[in-house]
Amino acid sequence: MACTIADVAIGVPKRTLFDYLIADTVPEIGARVLVPFGRRKLVGIVLGLKEQSNWPVDKLKPIEQVLDQQPVFSPAMLTMLKWASQYYQHPIGDVLQSALPVLLRNGKSSQMPAILIWQCSESGQQTDEAELKRSPKQQQLLLLLKQQPMPDSELKQQFSSAIINALHKKALIEQQHIIPELENYWHHQLQISSGPNPGIEQSLAITGITSHLDRFHPVLLEGVTGSGKTEVYLQAIEPLLKQAKQVLILVPEIGLTPQTVQRFKTRFNAPVGLLHSNLTDNERLAVWRQAKEGQLAIVIGTRSAIFTPFKQLGMIIVDEEHDNSYKQQDGFRYHGRDLAAVRARQQNIPLLLGSATPSLESLHNALSNKYQHFQLQQRAGVAQIARQQVFDIKNQPLQFGIAKGMQDRMAAHLQQGNQVMVFINRRGFAPSLLCHHCGYVEMCHRCDKSYTLHKGLNKLQCHHCGDAKHIPQHCHDCQSPQLISMGVGTEQLEQGLNQLFPAYKSIRIDSDNIRSKSRFHQMLEDINQGEYQILIGTQILAKGHHFPKVTLVLIVDVDGALFSMDFRAAENLSQLITQVAGRAGRAEQPGEMWLQSHHPEHPLLQDLLNNGYGHFARYALQERKLAQLPPFSFQALVRAEANSANKAHQFLQLAQQYFIDANEVISMGPFPALMEKRQGRYRMQLLLQSPNRASLQKALFNAIPQIENRPESSQIRWSVDVDPQDFT
Repeated sequence: MACTIADVAIGVPKRTLFDYLIADTVPEIGARVLVPFGRRKLVGIVLGLKEQSNWPVDKLKPIEQVLDQQPVFSPAMLTMLKWASQYYQHPIGDVLQSALPVLLRNGKSSQMPAILIWQCSESGQQTDEAELKRSPKQQQLLLLLKQQPMPDSELKQQFSSAIINALHKKALIEQQHIIPELENYWHHQLQISSGPNPGIEQSLAITGITSHLDRFHPVLLEGVTGSGKTEVYLQAIEPLLKQAKQVLILVPEIGLTPQTVQRFKTRFNAPVGLLHSNLTDNERLAVWRQAKEGQLAIVIGTRSAIFTPFKQLGMIIVDEEHDNSYKQQDGFRYHGRDLAAVRARQQNIPLLLGSATPSLESLHNALSNKYQHFQLQQRAGVAQIARQQVFDIKNQPLQFGIAKGMQDRMAAHLQQGNQVMVFINRRGFAPSLLCHHCGYVEMCHRCDKSYTLHKGLNKLQCHHCGDAKHIPQHCHDCQSPQLISMGVGTEQLEQGLNQLFPAYKSIRIDSDNIRSKSRFHQMLEDINQGEYQILIGTQILAKGHHFPKVTLVLIVDVDGALFSMDFRAAENLSQLITQVAGRAGRAEQPGEMWLQSHHPEHPLLQDLLNNGYGHFARYALQERKLAQLPPFSFQALVRAEANSANKAHQFLQLAQQYFIDANEVISMGPFPALMEKRQGRYRMQLLLQSPNRASLQKALFNAIPQIENRPESSQIRWSVDVDPQDFT
């Protein structure tokens, strides 16, 4: 008897599949279909075919259209996504939608789309680049396009729209929509350029990785900053590419620089696909399709690239595996690193995790022999690890947040022709605006937090909800004009350093000062060309970049993080300090890092600066074990938010009742989030913890449907976060 009913997953907040009648064409499992849903028509994914339904047949609606002749999800990908849906307690329809490019979610064709490319015009080919010598960026762009056409998004990673439009107006370049044509026999044309000879530690890691390329083999590569982890990646994937196998490399968003991508392209002369937030929908679909057809050798992408289909995937690499950006913080709250491990295991391929500051979860897996562990303790080449020291600023006069002793150190390095990096993880001019007469602080009443002062933009802005207003001229309470800023941000630091060191050029890099990726990459290029001597920035500047002329890094203020209630705060702070310190002394010149603190005696700082991140992390693991915190236990966080704190609290009290009888699971709370109020809503949390992952999963599996069936669940905004990373 033929199957007449399809099980369809639809992207709605329902943890169930929907039955639809099959019309003329029987869809493949994993294919998309267009179905009626209420008054709407939605795109769903077929997950099963059957002969009977639990519903009367006359109540079932027919599938309106089968959108794919071939499935958009392979059986292996469906297996991983079903696992993710169950583990992260998220509706399967929404999980499947999240794994698709936007165009496919909207029902568009899965065939290769046309993308916008730029190429040299006939006039441009005949033009001598020397005619553009007064516009070096235009000259560079013309030379690049003479070599080969480039996609619009890739070009805008390196050049601003103004530069591109200038050449376009001169009729030297032209744009065209084309359908990419790549052959999947790229491995026959593979040309591997020689790289630097690996050191002893690198050689051991490369040998250990390449000797297990035919099976699931997880490896943690723990290497100090500048130790040559990327070179290990390059040499580890070389034999796979020779076998025509593909490689997926996950990177944090801020680590996806043109220099990183170019290094892979030039080494192998093989097609590389990029997946990041600046791609157009057509470009994202094109990369998705090319990877699926085996036309790309390497795909480098951010968190969601883990869902990319491949014809023959040979390895997954997760660079900077500790980075918190791998964890999705809303909707489908998956962790990219953990899904990479699941996918590698299911597809029986090696997994390589790399970091100078590995997460305690990954380090625990390595130390307990679940992962093979390689360490790179020496920097590549002649570079030496920067000396790390703390500067006690108690009773010290501060100018723009910097002590006199640190100003002298900066001056000494600048006079030697080196670059100095000043790090403060606080953008804006100052974190608050205060009335000097009565003490009133300008507050965002939607979040109960102070507004941040942005002098350059002439506004106060809440960094939590985005609310903004003009800077007032008088105090809201007493009408006094004596309004003063409190604290220091990057904007004030830039102005202050320009006053303290007028002979040197400074540049500020934070999200306020970066309007596009091309501008950011131009800034990085200018820094490496030596156009700026003082670099001021937040985490955007601190992670993953190579500045060979930086010999001094100054961290202005991290004291607030020393006393956080979040048990992960010490780990996050240690990773940040180590990563920032890693920007100094990456070439021939020795480097040093200074950290200003009112608490130089703090055990965390003393351990980190004297013994390094590796020692701190292993000691922190012992603390976690004694406290029975992750990775020695497993957690899930039930969040609720409402217009009143009492309403959110009562809902979580109700939800808590469904976990009382759960075996090996304890519930803590309800309690306010670390940031109780945001965007006018009060936020409460219920923490579930168990020494056994399966017990926690079973408790969630049993309780969540019952909670959803309560009428109160539709009157409040609530969610479940498995393996939570953020308690704010």
